Amino acid sequence: MPTFICFLNWTEQGAKSAKDTSKRHQAASAAAQKLGGRLLSGYITTGQYDVVATLEMPSGEAMAKFVMAIAASGNARTTTVRAFTPEEFARIVADTPAF
Repeated sequence: MPTFICFLNWTEQGAKSAKDTSKRHQAASAAAQKLGGRLLSGYITTGQYDVVATLEMPSGEAMAKFVMAIAASGNARTTTVRAFTPEEFARIVADTPAF
């Protein structure tokens, strides 16, 4: 199953309700499961992003649905990237055509 890293920044609404972070984490985990995926980790962070989460999702489409649900909540904006293990990346570059 593909792995994704999701970087989140709280909106003003999300920052005002930061005390609900545990509830939001549980809701995110349930949403990922409904979409056939799994929330692997979630961290409150300092620096450029307020939260960093890793997820396994069955497809990019499922991940898009997940981040749209987060955006619709009004609590955060997201930036999401697809992550590859070293083994997955080795398989990808092994088949890379030469130019």
